[in-house]
Amino acid sequence: MKNVLIINTHQFYEGISSGSLNQTLVDTIKVDMEQRGYSVQLTDIEQGYDIEAEVCKHVWADIIILQSPVYWFGTPWIYKKYVDEVFTAGIAGQRLLVDDRRTREDPTKQYGTGGKMHGKQYMLSLTWNAPKEAFGNDDQVLFAGKTMDDVFVNNSANYKFCGAEVLPSFSSFNVIKQADVEGDLAKLREHLAAVI
Repeated sequence: MKNVLIINTHQFYEGISSGSLNQTLVDTIKVDMEQRGYSVQLTDIEQGYDIEAEVCKHVWADIIILQSPVYWFGTPWIYKKYVDEVFTAGIAGQRLLVDDRRTREDPTKQYGTGGKMHGKQYMLSLTWNAPKEAFGNDDQVLFAGKTMDDVFVNNSANYKFCGAEVLPSFSSFNVIKQADVEGDLAKLREHLAAVI
């Protein structure tokens, strides 16, 4: 049996983001993984967390799935705080990584290969106000041809730095102006079946 950690990064903003879509996606991922025989643990960052317990969850997990709304082209700030605390504790105890692999004696070693999360997988699941057409299209002004994975490279780099394989991300688009929750849930299930 494989182990899945789902991290909910939602942060409440009155009148802007209640978190109901994010929670629906978390619940869908949880049910899908459990139906497929995976053991699942959840972290809801906004509800608080214990840093040591989160390091242990990362050590336990074979697959880590981050469910997040996109706020100002990134995750909510509480997730950055979570990463700083959990990954710093993970390096201090050398449980998630040893270091960047370079040494003062040999600084030519490949940067970012000192991780201890080899064999683990990481996947982003995001909700965007942006339409799908905004990505992968050189004619679009804002992202100029970049994909969702390009825009979130700083996020997935944390896990890659620690040795995890980064899976293709999933995105729900246009969630403010033209939400299609049922369609997105079906696409999410298809995505999980295809990449995990």
